[in-house]
Amino acid sequence: MSVELRGITKSFGSLVANDAIDLKVEAGQIHAILGENGAGKSTLMNILFGLLQPDSGEILIDGKPIQVNEPSDALTAGIGMVHQHFMLIPVFTVAENIVLGHEKIRGVGSLDLRDARTQIMEIAKRFNFEIDPDALIEELPVGVQQRVEIIKALFFNAKIIILDEPSAVLTPQETDELLNVMRELKKQGKSIIFITHKLREVQEVADEITIIRRGKVVGKAKPTATQEELASMMVGRPVDLEVTKKPFTPGPVILKISDLKVTDNRGRALVSEINFDVRAGEILAVAGVQGNGQTELARAILNLEPHIYGSITIDGKEIVGKTVNESLESGIAFVPESRELDGLISSFSIAENLILDTFHSAPISKSGILDLEKVRSNAEEYTKQFDVRLQSISDPASSLSGGNKQKVVLARELTRPVKLLVASQPTRGLDVGSIEFVHERILAERDSGRAVLLFSNELDEVMALADRIAVMYHGSIIDIVSPSVTRNELGLLMAGVKGKSA
Repeated sequence: MSVELRGITKSFGSLVANDAIDLKVEAGQIHAILGENGAGKSTLMNILFGLLQPDSGEILIDGKPIQVNEPSDALTAGIGMVHQHFMLIPVFTVAENIVLGHEKIRGVGSLDLRDARTQIMEIAKRFNFEIDPDALIEELPVGVQQRVEIIKALFFNAKIIILDEPSAVLTPQETDELLNVMRELKKQGKSIIFITHKLREVQEVADEITIIRRGKVVGKAKPTATQEELASMMVGRPVDLEVTKKPFTPGPVILKISDLKVTDNRGRALVSEINFDVRAGEILAVAGVQGNGQTELARAILNLEPHIYGSITIDGKEIVGKTVNESLESGIAFVPESRELDGLISSFSIAENLILDTFHSAPISKSGILDLEKVRSNAEEYTKQFDVRLQSISDPASSLSGGNKQKVVLARELTRPVKLLVASQPTRGLDVGSIEFVHERILAERDSGRAVLLFSNELDEVMALADRIAVMYHGSIIDIVSPSVTRNELGLLMAGVKGKSA
């Protein structure tokens, strides 16, 4: 079954998310839609699946126009979608999730899952999935949950399957298994639309590649194209994907964490038994599948978590129990996971955001009164130094692109006395050019003798930047290894299989 989108346009206010997009996916083809975060890929797929309505354009199946007003129309037409954030209810079983909204009732209101179980097992056998229809979703690994989503699409006889950033929360091994599943689906005649920004995966599995930039189709490519060629099409200019790193020369211990535990308000451990140190001139990267305690560990270092036990020292001085300001003043620069929510005040001007850490002290203020000339000169100096592309320093931070917002956060954090940089997902949602800049700044901090603690879900980034890699699993550090470790070995650690320490 082939699917074609013609002239699809979708706007949200003044933002044109999709601009007259044409796309055709042939039957039995794996077609990758490649583009950066915010390029309009997910919007386009949400239109195809009936979650959004286009302002103009049409959808055709096997050359015939169809109306897709809601997901049930898409399912009827043979279109299934596996969302980036799974649409599963954790306390329901596999079978209950799959039939949700299409339940068969037996007798006086009891749910009849007998036929569903049989059909699920038949699909699982066909694709070599090991799935228990009666297993609770919350008890399944993330990779298995994704297979449940795929089975759900096949259960309703989908012939066209949309996979939206399907490897975002998978280990390398789970990603390899997913790519094999895609090949098997193709072999059985299914058409796959594969939404991603990961170049390696596209090269491995795609038959055709369409590149979207800023809501428009800017080109098509074959998987034989190099990663540099694909990246250049994504951003519209030549890019260098190689990270050049000087030899590792560690200095004294700057950050030392001992017997750290973080709990929620009910006393449930979010992070436990954490012990490691980071030295001056070193990048220690924390890797792991999303949701294994990385966020809570990063926040604990700045005393942003309410229940912290154990010891965290900066240059030998204890900071557990200090205020956030006291933690910053101890020499920590902090790049938070969400620049919009925690890194910036969107309604404040760019100049004001650049003094959030220093507005209370000289030279920015005197006797509690802001020196507006100093605020202006500070902003002009640092936006130039960090290459922030802007109209005016008086514009709100919300007017900036994602990459320029991150540059503002980096400029604020790295232009004061710092001993330790804690960077949490620093390149999430950035274009390739901004990623280059962030990588260069992180390496510059390391080379100037600062300690760097990097949290990243991007394995290529971890392996390129790290001097050592700490792997988190279920809230604990399972091992610390050398960056010379293979992707396969790192993936096993991320899945909880202990390896050899570095």
